[in-house]
Amino acid sequence: MLSPANEEIVRATLPVVQQHLETITGVFYDTMLTERPELLEVFSRSAQATGAQRQALAGAVAAFAATQVGAGAGLPIDVMVERIAHRHASLGIRPEQYTIVGKYLLNAVATVLGDAVTPDIAAAWDELYWLFAVRLIGREARLYAEAGVTSDEPWREFTVAHRRNEADDTVSFVLTPADDHPAPAFTPGQYVTVAVELPGIGRQLRQYSLSQAPSGGALRITVRRARATAPDTPEGLVSTHLHDHVREGDQLLLSAPYGDLTLRPGTNPLVLISAGVGITPIAAILDHIARTQPTRDVIAVHAENDATRHPLRNDIISSGARLRSFRHLVWYAHPTSNDATPEGIELHTGHVEADAIPLHPDTEAYLCGPVPFMQAIRTNLRQRGLPTEQIRYEVFGADQWTPTQAA
Repeated sequence: MLSPANEEIVRATLPVVQQHLETITGVFYDTMLTERPELLEVFSRSAQATGAQRQALAGAVAAFAATQVGAGAGLPIDVMVERIAHRHASLGIRPEQYTIVGKYLLNAVATVLGDAVTPDIAAAWDELYWLFAVRLIGREARLYAEAGVTSDEPWREFTVAHRRNEADDTVSFVLTPADDHPAPAFTPGQYVTVAVELPGIGRQLRQYSLSQAPSGGALRITVRRARATAPDTPEGLVSTHLHDHVREGDQLLLSAPYGDLTLRPGTNPLVLISAGVGITPIAAILDHIARTQPTRDVIAVHAENDATRHPLRNDIISSGARLRSFRHLVWYAHPTSNDATPEGIELHTGHVEADAIPLHPDTEAYLCGPVPFMQAIRTNLRQRGLPTEQIRYEVFGADQWTPTQAA
């Protein structure tokens, strides 16, 4: 906890810092990445271009600060720390990098707020930052140890054993270890980071969910090409490289598996809800359930533009066929006349009608897809009486934490 004197300072200054946080984080990233370009490899250029990274950092700092001064009631700070730590471990973040980040972040506060930042205010926010940093460093150290790697050597080489087109702009890669050691164990719902060297840019890192339950000593990722849709949403550098240049027999550097959207032990009914490429961790979870708990009741819900864009559909059908009780609900926003409906799919047109998703009071729901989609579904589930602790979700990219975000 903050020292009493610094707690009072942070409480008094939190509103003005919150008001300017996006500007502060913008100055922070611009300055740090200009002066320390070697850090560009761990920060997504796409997230920088869209502003998502700035918003995520601003939200995380404000959220943690709020909890330290008693203003963060209901905020899932443990969930936030866990999620950030998993993301950092997948990127190979090292403890000494927190010193660099702290320096530039606090300098950005001073730059934006100017003379309002007295030595006492600077010291209070420095203590706050290091409380947050130490908590993350400790959790990340445990994650590295559990994975059997270190932050200095977080990568392992894998060979592309198989490449398969799944849908328009979506490809799966089956990866086997390039050494003589077995593939790492993982829990369905987790992801790996892929590190690629891009000409003229250098190394870039991206996380991709493992899209199949552990099986056969291999890992599978399913990658949708991120196309440019507007000036502020550029094409995905890594996804484009994987689609255009990576073939069977090529090698890729991968992190160990990380991520906290993992299936909790139990036998409660499940509702697995996805949109777009958010189907990837859902497919792994469903595959695992079919292998280990075939008598469990499961409903899979997916939203897609049309059948040509629907990845892993056959995987979901195959896994569902192995379950005693399974329903497969699909919504296509813009179905075409060529869309055939395989047996077992309950096909709908338009956007997901959340009220049509069957719920049991004991249902556990897992969500993955665009943030607005998940927010709408999550709100509906809670309004229909599903407790917050029975709803879990995964955000692809930077999670947008805010001081008022509920658990």
